[in-house]
Formats: sequence, C-alpha cells, structure tokens
Amino acid sequence: MKKQKINIERELKSNSQSIIWELISSASGLSRWVADTVEQDGGRLTFTWGEVWSHHEIKSGLIKEVVKNSYIRFQWENEDDEDAYIELRMEMSDLTNDFILIITDFTEPDDAETLKGLWEDDLDRLRQNTGL
Repeated sequence: MKKQKINIERELKSNSQSIIWELISSASGLSRWVADTVEQDGGRLTFTWGEVWSHHEIKSGLIKEVVKNSYIRFQWENEDDEDAYIELRMEMSDLTNDFILIITDFTEPDDAETLKGLWEDDLDRLRQNTGL
C-alpha cells in the first residue's frame, strides 16, 4: 500500500556543519533525540524506545543512501511500501546562515498528524538536549 509523504522543516540554531551532521548521521547523535538508544552495525540502524527490561519498542532500518554533510536515508526493515523511507537532510538557510533540518517520512494517510506530532516531539528533545 502506498503511503503519504510528509516533510517537516526546523531551523536549527547552529551554522556548524559537523555538529548537525553528527546529530543526524551517527548512532550516538540519533540517540540524543530520535530514540532512547540507537546502535549501528554496518548498514543497519537499530532504534530502541523505552527500556529493554520493561515496555519497549525496537525497529531496525537499513541505510539506503548517505551523502556526507547533506543527508542520510534509511528504510525500515519489513516496510510494505518499497518507496517509503526516512530522510534526515541538512541545508543552509540563505537568510540566517543557520542550518535547516528537513525530515522526510512516510505514513498511512490517517496517521499523518500523529507522525508529525512524534517528529515535533523529537525535535523538541533535540533542542532540549543540544540547544539547537
């Protein structure tokens, strides 16, 4: 089944390419704002929400494409829609010279607002944990 594409943009309070790239492309960076823990094993990212010893959710994604200092794209394992992916892209704002984080994700049409809310929560956590 085809999913709906959503895009979320957030201007970050940083013009440091290396800091933003670390936050969107490494397991340690993603652990600061996307999930409680993220582990990378080659081209696989494993995200864990919650504590392993209690209620938790684990999802793994396969990295499909990386352009250093630009974007990372991965797809959840067992994804039904082969065109669905998650992309975390950084672009420089012409107006402020700060970076903009652009998140692309796919969801069922009925779940679009819920997914946007989850990403907004993640972005709030990014700001709280890093000041960006």
